[in-house]
Amino acid sequence: MSNDSTAKTLIVATILCVVCSVVVSWSAVSLRPLQEENKALDIKKNLLMTAGIVESTAQKKEIEEAYKQIEAKLVDLKTGEYVTDIKPSEYDANKAAKDPKRNYKIPSDEDLGNIKVRAKYGKVYFVKDGEETKSVVFPIHGKGLWSTMYGFLVLETDLNTVKGIGFYAHGETPGLGGEIDNPQWRAVWPGKKIFGENGNPQIQVIKGEARDASKFDIDGLSGATLTANGVTGTVRYWMGDDAYGPFIDKYTQGGGE
Repeated sequence: MSNDSTAKTLIVATILCVVCSVVVSWSAVSLRPLQEENKALDIKKNLLMTAGIVESTAQKKEIEEAYKQIEAKLVDLKTGEYVTDIKPSEYDANKAAKDPKRNYKIPSDEDLGNIKVRAKYGKVYFVKDGEETKSVVFPIHGKGLWSTMYGFLVLETDLNTVKGIGFYAHGETPGLGGEIDNPQWRAVWPGKKIFGENGNPQIQVIKGEARDASKFDIDGLSGATLTANGVTGTVRYWMGDDAYGPFIDKYTQGGGE
């Protein structure tokens, strides 16, 4: 009887394990589309928030309606030319960065964002009012102290004056490097300039408080020098010649789109 009881217990336990694993696997697969949809909606929301179009309380309907103001284009970062044979909505730069056929290894002396590789193409988002472009949004990412920081940098149509910045995903220390989320710190950025007279990115997050007269300096993050340096490097890299620089040159020299 003892052997029979043990065998039955093992059979029941095995069946339960199999059933549970099937349920968990099914749940993961069935929920994945919803998770991807929510992730995409969150990115749209953060882009719109950084561009000053919606508030943090915006819900799906408002986000989708506001996003109609956004025109996305794909850019070859090497040439600065638009890529027209791929729909921006179907292009995932993060996946492309992991594909040797579609990525670009960043030279160490150029890798200010400390990301090592990037996709060959990058998205650019134009905030429209009818046919008029009101601002331009660039996706950026780079290393902080503990994590890769993903965000958006919004520029006025001169592609030199900052309109806004925001990071929607990172793992920096709350209260220290995590202050990159602080609205008061983000409010320091609008009006600052990206490029110096030599055409190179000069904007930087400094130690301490920036002088009001400074065009390029952003207030530092107390106790988070390495995160601050990461933000500086990230912005300078993506605005520089090894990333969006060629596009920015073509856009400004050509008088816009």
